[in-house]
Amino acid sequence: MNILIKNCNLISMAENREKYEPNIDIYIKDKKITKIGKNINPENDTKIINAENKVCLPGFINTHAHLSMSIFRETLDGYTLQEWLTDKIWPMEDKLTREDIYYASLLSCIEMISTGTTCANDQYFMAEDTIKAANKFGIRLQVTRTVNDVGGLGEQRIQELEELIKQYNNLYENITLNIGIHGLYTTGLDTVKKLIDMAKKYNLPIHMHFCENTKETQDIKSAYNVESPVQVLQEYFTETHNILAHAVKLSDEEIDQLSKLDVSIAHCPVSNLRLGCGVAKIQKMLDKGINVTLGTDGQGSGSSLDMFDTMKFAGLLQKGIFENSKNMNSYEILKMATINGAKALRLDKKIGTIEEGKDADIIILDLETETCKPTGNIYSDIVYNAKGNNVLTTIINGKVVMENREIQGINKQEIYEKCSKIIERIQK
Repeated sequence: MNILIKNCNLISMAENREKYEPNIDIYIKDKKITKIGKNINPENDTKIINAENKVCLPGFINTHAHLSMSIFRETLDGYTLQEWLTDKIWPMEDKLTREDIYYASLLSCIEMISTGTTCANDQYFMAEDTIKAANKFGIRLQVTRTVNDVGGLGEQRIQELEELIKQYNNLYENITLNIGIHGLYTTGLDTVKKLIDMAKKYNLPIHMHFCENTKETQDIKSAYNVESPVQVLQEYFTETHNILAHAVKLSDEEIDQLSKLDVSIAHCPVSNLRLGCGVAKIQKMLDKGINVTLGTDGQGSGSSLDMFDTMKFAGLLQKGIFENSKNMNSYEILKMATINGAKALRLDKKIGTIEEGKDADIIILDLETETCKPTGNIYSDIVYNAKGNNVLTTIINGKVVMENREIQGINKQEIYEKCSKIIERIQK
């Protein structure tokens, strides 16, 4: 079915269009955006969506998430990152089944759709079941099987990742893959070299936690016998496209060195604060021309997948730590949540902006609310005042997956109950 969005206020994020275009129609045919303009006449078999006084944006792109960790929401208090992983999370993860992963991922898909995220970069294990959950809705997903050497199982995990790639690479139009390295502090050089070779073999990005806190940075220096973790990237990651999650503990010199490599940063401000890691120097990265994107991390540390929260914290923190209110203007933050994320995932020719010829990943916001009125600056209103529940409609790959806040074809209560039983079981 074709879709015609009528009379929206368009923020396309496209360089070749005006930043803000009122009273615009968007025509979607065969999953693609085929025409943008005023007073478009629909063909037969066209669904009309009246978006008068509403705002259309590209769907948000979450560049660092662990969708199966929805069940670990609010398990963090009282732990450091390493304590939380080794003492709490990893023992519970050992008890997870494929069915657990499926239902936990379903819960995250519901959360993303209802808060305007249409694409996520997921790093976990049993990825087949996360793919199954994403396909139930048509969520766009870049996925991997995370590899590390914990428990001496690095080689087995490498094999599982390659099997995943062979089975799913180019199988579904909404599913892409990357090479998941948990982190340099949990993964030895021999394993890292094999994964780099795999990235080159299949021409896939690498997605890796990097310099999230002080202990991790110290562990990398010790394990790799380097003065800086960036040295490892300079020596081994020069021929790969790399998505680095967090990058909190970097000096100005290290940021300058990173700017000369093919890297995108997945900034996860909420998770970094919850874990007591600190605040990444995002403004300095932007000043050096590094592609910075936004992520939520898993709900265990990031609490939610709501990218509105992530945008707000990203902006406030960079103004605060540098004591400069001019840092991080709101339109740039929206770019981080949309087109910058698409560039990081190598999907910018398909998504990230609302343009003719691109796939139709679009969200419609209702800002006619008491928290968003009056509107002095529409971009700031979205970044600082809007919430996930301001998302009225979510369209992914030309399919309406939520309309007027209703997600069709899913029993939410059943999924809530399933996930509650999972965490009750694995906590014993």
